[in-house]
Amino acid sequence: MSSERLIYLPLGGAGEIGMNAYVYGWGAPGKERLIVVDMGVTFPDMDTTPGVGLIFPDIAWLEERRDRIEAVFVTHAHEDHVGAVAHYHEKLGAPLVHARAFTANIARGKMADLGGDERAVHTADPWPETIAAGPFTVGFVPISHSIPETSGLVIDTPAGRLVHTGDFKLDPAPVVGEPWDPELWEKIAAPGIKALVCDSTNVFSPHEGRSESSLAPAITRLVQEARGMFVATTFASNIARVKTLAEAGQAAGRSVCLMGRAMRRMIEAGVETGVLRDFPRTIAPEDAAQIPRENLMLIVTGSQGERRAASAQLAQGKYNGIELKAGDTFLFSSKTIPGNERGVIRIMNQFSEKGVDVVDDSSGDYHVSGHANRPDLQTVHRLMGADVVIPMHGEHRHLREHAALAGQGGAQGMLAPNGTMVDLTGDHAQVAEYVETGRTYLDGTVQIGALDGIVRDRIRMALNGHLMINVILDEDDEPLGEPWCDLMGLPETGQSRVPLSEVIEADLDQFMGRAKARVLTDDDKIEEGLRRVARQTAQREIGKKPEVTVVISRLSG
Repeated sequence: MSSERLIYLPLGGAGEIGMNAYVYGWGAPGKERLIVVDMGVTFPDMDTTPGVGLIFPDIAWLEERRDRIEAVFVTHAHEDHVGAVAHYHEKLGAPLVHARAFTANIARGKMADLGGDERAVHTADPWPETIAAGPFTVGFVPISHSIPETSGLVIDTPAGRLVHTGDFKLDPAPVVGEPWDPELWEKIAAPGIKALVCDSTNVFSPHEGRSESSLAPAITRLVQEARGMFVATTFASNIARVKTLAEAGQAAGRSVCLMGRAMRRMIEAGVETGVLRDFPRTIAPEDAAQIPRENLMLIVTGSQGERRAASAQLAQGKYNGIELKAGDTFLFSSKTIPGNERGVIRIMNQFSEKGVDVVDDSSGDYHVSGHANRPDLQTVHRLMGADVVIPMHGEHRHLREHAALAGQGGAQGMLAPNGTMVDLTGDHAQVAEYVETGRTYLDGTVQIGALDGIVRDRIRMALNGHLMINVILDEDDEPLGEPWCDLMGLPETGQSRVPLSEVIEADLDQFMGRAKARVLTDDDKIEEGLRRVARQTAQREIGKKPEVTVVISRLSG
C-alpha cells in the first residue's frame, strides 16, 4: 500500500459564503506538496466587526508549510476568491499565482496597490493547456458565472483526477464570457473523476437557473418607460450586467455614465484583456451634470448598501454634482447578500423620501444569480459521475444539503467544513484530521487575529461607552486633589438629574479618602478599586457598566 496520500483541506469558504481558500496536497503524511486554490476575503459589518476593513482566512497552517507550496491557482476575479492574494503572497513564500487573463489583470492591480511583485502573477491559457505544479497538473476550464473568464480547475494527481468547480452556473448565453459547454465537461469526465469539489450556494433553489441574456428585454423596457433620470446599481464585477444596462440606456437615447472606481476598473480590465467588446460609449462623471435629467442614465456602485459607494452618496445628497429628485428611477439589478439587508433598505428609504421610484429584484425580472441552482447541480453531478462530491462555497446548511443531494445521485457526499482535512486516496473519502481555522482582520493597515481581543474590546466600548479616570498622588502617596473623569459615549446625566461625571467623581473621591496606605501605595489596587466604584455608580445612574481606563500619576520627590 502506498505511503503517500491525496488530501483536500478548506481553510475558508466551506461553512460560509466568502473568504474562499482551499488546499490540495500529495505526498507522505505531513510532507505533502501543496497547491492553493483561491485566496479571498469577506467583508465586515458594524455589528460584529466594527472598524475592520477586510476579513481574511487564517492561514497559519499554510504559513508553517510555506516551503511545500507549489503554486496558487485563482478561479476568478471576485473579491472572495482573489482579494487576499496580494496580502498573503509573501506569507505564503511568494509562489507563482496562476490565473486567466482577466483575473490576472485584477490580481496584478492588487499586487501593485500593495507594493507586491506583479511578475508573480502568471497568465494561464484555458484548457486543454495545463500547468505542472509539483505532483499536480492543473488546467483552467472555462465555465459561466457572473464575471468574465471564470474557470473550474481540472487537477490531475497520482491518485486520480479531481475537479474543483469554483463558482459557476449553466449559462449557454452569458452576454460576456464563455458559455457553459457540456460537451467539453463530458470529455473532462471521460477518464473518471475521483472527487468533485462543488459550489453549493444555490442548492436550495428548486428551479433551473436563468441565463444572463434573458434580462435585456425587461431592463430595456424599464429604462425606456422611465420619466426622469434613470440610475441602476449592480455588482461592479458583473460586466455582462453592466453592459446590458448600458445598452438599455443607449437604446432609450440616454447618455450613459459609470460612477464608482470599482466599476470603471472592471470595465477597463475587460477592455484591456479583450473579454469586453462593443461596450456603449459613456460620458465622464464631470460631464453628467450637464445632461438633461430625462436623457441621462447612471450605472453606479453600491448594490450592497456600502456606505462610501456611489449609491449611498446619491441617497444622502449630491454626488459628482448630481442629485436625484422626485420622478427619477433607481434600479437595484442585484440580489442583496444576506447580512447586507439593513444597508440596502436604508438607501431605499432615503431615495423614497426624495420621491425617487425604487425598483428591486422582487419580481425576478432584473437579476439572475451567477450560481447553479439545485437542478443544475444535479446535471453536473450526473455529467461528472464523480465517486465523491465535496460541497464547498456555502454555509454549513448548504454544504449539508448538497452532500445529501450527492448521496441521492449515488456518489459519496462528503461534508467537509473549514478545517476538515479529507483523505481522498482510497476508494472512499475519509476525514484525516482537523486543522484549527479562523479569521484574520485587516484593521487599517495592520493585520490582527480574530482572537486578539481588539475587535472584542471595540464592540464592548460601542455597547457600553467609555470612562477615563485620572488621579494624582503626591510624594507621600496621598491623593492630590479629587479624581476626575471624562465620559465618551455615555449620557450626560442619570437618575440623580445631575451631571453623571460629578456623581462618579464624588464616589471616586470617597473611595480614595477611605483607602488604606496598602492600597494607596499599590497602583493595581487603586485601579481595581476605582474601576469597581465607577462601574457600580454608572450602573446605578444609567443602567450601564462602561469600559473604564484608569490613569494614575505619581509625583516624585
